[in-house]
Amino acid sequence: MKKIALIAAVACASFTHVSIAQDYPTKPIKIVVPFAPGGAADTTARMMSEPLSRQLGQTVIVENKPGGGATIGASYVANAAADGYTILYTTPGPQITNPYLMAKLPYDPNKDLIPVSRVSWFPNVLVVTPGLPVKSVSELIAYARKNPGKVNFGSAGIGASSHLAGELFKTMANIDIAHVPYKGSGQVLQDLIGGNVQMSIDSLSVYLPSIKAGSVRALGIAMPQRSPILPQVPAIDDELKGFDATAVNYLTVPAGTPKAVIDRLNKAVVTVLADPALQERMIAMGMVPKSSTPEEMAKEVRVEQAKWKKVIQDSGAKPE
Repeated sequence: MKKIALIAAVACASFTHVSIAQDYPTKPIKIVVPFAPGGAADTTARMMSEPLSRQLGQTVIVENKPGGGATIGASYVANAAADGYTILYTTPGPQITNPYLMAKLPYDPNKDLIPVSRVSWFPNVLVVTPGLPVKSVSELIAYARKNPGKVNFGSAGIGASSHLAGELFKTMANIDIAHVPYKGSGQVLQDLIGGNVQMSIDSLSVYLPSIKAGSVRALGIAMPQRSPILPQVPAIDDELKGFDATAVNYLTVPAGTPKAVIDRLNKAVVTVLADPALQERMIAMGMVPKSSTPEEMAKEVRVEQAKWKKVIQDSGAKPE
């Protein structure tokens, strides 16, 4: 009788999941952005919300839950109902870097959130102050080797992607450069223009206006291929093989969300990101739009975790 009851319970649960998946969605869907309004993640989520609404036949709402280096928003989604109605707009912090930067997280980064699709890659760019006598990545490395400890790289703060990108460059190039943390990329930019720091590897979208104005000099794109928005700037990988400090953005849902629901969401995201008009808007912001299967994104997360775990451990980075 116990076996029969167990089989019946499993069958009932399976039927419920199938029913949910077949009916999905029947109410508004929420995309949680773990940052304040106005940033790149928030802007991208809002660009996607209307076309996603059309694809899914339900309103897609964007809700900001900033704080804790993206952990507050990530925790909120990780603990939400696993029904496909609460989605996390995910940046590297929640699953890729915070697990190694923070002593404890209010969720399990590997078990509580599962991928739906990649949204984009956010390429970083290596820029230097105009007064530095280098015009290529190889010249910068040679200069740093001849002048150990005299080249400083600025970042948006300890543990920020710009900090970790600089540490990765330092290790791979085998050079002695010093980290100078700031409270945001804007402050770094001002000191780069003024010559108070010599280099930074940060978001292309942040530095693009200054690059075009000639206030800073771009030496390399921090991803394996050139950016369509700055095609004349080579990839750092051209001169420092294997270098990739790209920030990936993607969507995740709570663990336990039915696969059929995830597949429905994935199909909608893939369709939305294939739209040339949306792609053009994203590229103009410095992004590389690129969807994926859930499985491809899960693999990318594992690869990125391993890479940045080593960088964080080797650098001794800890958030302020």
